[in-house]
Amino acid sequence: MTILMTDAGPMAPDALLTRTGGVPLAPAGTDWPDCATCGGPMQFLAQILLDDLGREAGEGAAEGRGLLALFMCQNDPGGCQEWSADAGGNRALVLPADGVRPLPLPDLPAGHDEDDEDPRLLGAVRAVAYRAAPGGDYARARLAPRSEAPLGRLGGEPEWLQYEQTPDCPSCGQEMVFVAQLEEGPDSLTAMNFGSGCAYAFACEPCGSGAFLWQC
Repeated sequence: MTILMTDAGPMAPDALLTRTGGVPLAPAGTDWPDCATCGGPMQFLAQILLDDLGREAGEGAAEGRGLLALFMCQNDPGGCQEWSADAGGNRALVLPADGVRPLPLPDLPAGHDEDDEDPRLLGAVRAVAYRAAPGGDYARARLAPRSEAPLGRLGGEPEWLQYEQTPDCPSCGQEMVFVAQLEEGPDSLTAMNFGSGCAYAFACEPCGSGAFLWQC
């Protein structure tokens, strides 16, 4: 079954559910990720409840698998290799779902103009709902008119725009499990900057490792 991620409307910025935007939830003491290239704080894009992956297998939601929090540098778009899973311009954190709290916002990068968009946060918070793709065809679903296009897909197999880039877990060396494919989104306030392409999120839950990359 191909499960589409769709826009379910506005949501609280600290809701413990799959959403785009808002603030990340994490255990106390978790550091907000900084970019390895520019040193500035990354932008929080989305969190995905790993329990939701049971939907893709037709099992319903499980419990206790934690969440995947996705970040990407937007301090100098295109200048920090934020598309790469290895260059340090993005982060995917596998976190527990229990005992989490909103991460305090880090300071803005030095020299940031207050009139510019905040490079730490998306402009709005949207909840994510799920539905089956008609005919199970994600490639066709993502080419729908922008107002009807999905936010992405949950689980299954990635629809690569270029070539296969499934990352290996840095701890165990095994291929990571595909969690979600994310589109930029139909609304400029919630849009993620993937160079007009799409992004791919992966996790190795036993090792607590995550990876994120995008293609265009």
